[in-house]
Amino acid sequence: MRVLVLNSGSSSVKYQVVDTGTEAPLLVGQVERIGAGGAILTQTRTSDHRRTRSSAEILDHRDAVQAILDLIWDPEEGALADASELDAVGHRVVHGGEAFTEPQVIDDAVEEGIRDCFDLAPLHNPHNLLGIRAARDRLPEIPHVAVFDTSFHASLPPEAYHYALPYVLYRRHRIRRYGFHGTSHRYVLRRTAELLERDPASLRIVSLHLGNGASACAIRNGRSVDTSMGFTPLEGLVMGTRSGDLDPAVILHIMAREELSLSDAGSLLNKHSGLRGISGISGDMRDLLEEEAAGAERAALALEIYTYRIRKYVGAYAAILGGLDAVAFTGGVGENAAGIRSRTLEGLGFLGLDVNDAHNGELVGGREGTFHSGPVACLVIRNGEELTIARETEETVRGKR
Repeated sequence: MRVLVLNSGSSSVKYQVVDTGTEAPLLVGQVERIGAGGAILTQTRTSDHRRTRSSAEILDHRDAVQAILDLIWDPEEGALADASELDAVGHRVVHGGEAFTEPQVIDDAVEEGIRDCFDLAPLHNPHNLLGIRAARDRLPEIPHVAVFDTSFHASLPPEAYHYALPYVLYRRHRIRRYGFHGTSHRYVLRRTAELLERDPASLRIVSLHLGNGASACAIRNGRSVDTSMGFTPLEGLVMGTRSGDLDPAVILHIMAREELSLSDAGSLLNKHSGLRGISGISGDMRDLLEEEAAGAERAALALEIYTYRIRKYVGAYAAILGGLDAVAFTGGVGENAAGIRSRTLEGLGFLGLDVNDAHNGELVGGREGTFHSGPVACLVIRNGEELTIARETEETVRGKR
C-alpha cells in the first residue's frame, strides 16, 4: 500500500509517501511558511536522491496540500503517476483525548471528535484538522486515517494517569495524564525488539524521545505503563524551550511578582524556558554543545540539568518496570548527540547500564544499533514516526486493528 503521511503544523506541512510493502519512503518533503508570503516547498525523491526546492504563494493548508499533490505526481520530480497510485492518507493528530485510543478512519464524526479535543491541544489539533480537511477535500475517493500521538498511552494504569487533584475535576474536565510522542515510542518498541531479536512482549524498555520536545516512556509487555508528558506536552523532561516538571506554586508566584497574564505565563513555560531559558543562548542542543566547549557556564549548567532530569526518569522507570532490558534513544538529540547519551547514563551501572564509548561515538548521522557493555541494552533508534503512521493507516484500512 502507498500511503501519503501528513503532519500538519501551524505554518508547515511535513509529508512522506511510504510504500508499506518495502517500508521505505518514496518521497520526503515539507511546505514551510504557509500564509507568510513566499512559502518554501522542498522534496527529496529517495530512489535517486533528486531534490526539489521552490517558492510559491501558499496562503493556507488547502493550498499547501494541493502543492504537495502536484509535486508528488509531477512527471519529473515526483514518484507517482497520478492519484490512482495513492491508496490512503495517514494524518498525525496530536491529541485524541479519551475518545480515540486507536487510529480512526476519518469521517465527519471523527473530525468533530478532533475538534472536541481543541482545548486539550490548542497549539496542535486545530492545525491537524486543517490539514485533514484540506486533504479530504482534494482526495475524497481514498480513505483517510487519523493516528493519534496519545493512543499508545491509552494503556496507562489509573495510578499512572490520575493527578492528585479533586476527582471531580477529572469527571468534569478529563484532567489526567495523556502522554505524547506515542507514535515514536511505539516504533521504538518494535525496532528495539527487532534489533535485540526478542519478543516485544518480553521486554522492559525505557524509550527516550529527545528532540526539541522530549519525553520518556516506560514500556512493559509491549504496552506503555508510564510516560513523562502529562495533560499537555509541557510536563516531564527539560526540553528546548519548555520547562518540564515544575512546582505549580512557582508559576503562581511568578505571575504575581511579574504581573503576568495567563497567556504570558503559558508563553514563559512553553517558549522561553527549558534549555533556552537556563542558558540564555538557545534551545538548540548543537548550539549549547558548542558554547559549553567554549567555556559558557550557563550552557554547561543547562546540559547538566537536562541530563540529570532524564537520568532521574530512567531510574524511576526502572523501579516501576521491576528492572530493565533496554534503554533506547531516538529523536534529533537522541540519535545524534553521543555525548548527551553517555552523560545521561553516567552512574547507572548499578542498574546494569554501562556504555561502550567507542560504539556510542559511532552511532550518529542516521546510524542505529547498540552501544552497551553491560547486561542492559543501550540502543540508538532512527525516528520512525512516519513509517508507523503509514503502517497503522494500512492496518486500519484493511480492518486488522
